[in-house]
Amino acid sequence: MAREEEPVTGVRKGPRPGGRSARVQAAVHQAVRDIQREASREELTVPAIAARAGVTPSTIYRRWGDLSQLLSDVALERLRPDGAPADTGSFRGDMEAWLAQYIDEMSSAFGRSVLRDLVGGQTSANAGECACALREQFDAICARAELRGENPPDSEALMDHVFAPLVYRLLFAGEDVTFGFAQGLLERLLPRGGARHGRKDGSSPGMSARVS
Repeated sequence: MAREEEPVTGVRKGPRPGGRSARVQAAVHQAVRDIQREASREELTVPAIAARAGVTPSTIYRRWGDLSQLLSDVALERLRPDGAPADTGSFRGDMEAWLAQYIDEMSSAFGRSVLRDLVGGQTSANAGECACALREQFDAICARAELRGENPPDSEALMDHVFAPLVYRLLFAGEDVTFGFAQGLLERLLPRGGARHGRKDGSSPGMSARVS
């Protein structure tokens, strides 16, 4: 089949939406999701995915390199936020709503496997892209809080002191993560007396800024 071409209008950033490359990616990603839902992990192989997607195994190897990179790409697609974080009217409420949903989705055996797939690719690019998407969610929550006149911690502090401990326990320690545990992480980070944890100039306030 002839390769579909794009007009040269500048730097090419990837396959044209709706082109053959996009259709192949969509079919292969859907095949992975179908097999994950219907079969055991051992049955999730490149030949099985290719047969389900209607492509050859060589197509998958040529595009993704190996199974781990394909699974990482599918995991990234699953983990991308599908909308703005909920607006509950307060920073604490917004963060607690976000944490409750995240823990509900990721503390299951399947959720943990998605996290493992994300970091199991050939490079760390997908994990970095996922982190950027999460940081944007926290940026949105913090920006809304500031518009309300609140004084929230910044998104980097949320990533380091709330999100990172959750992922460590989910992915590496294999521990149960409860909403109460997440609330405790958030509570320790909330400022007191107008102080901000993790100032934008890179400095950090003293421990008196934390809720003990």
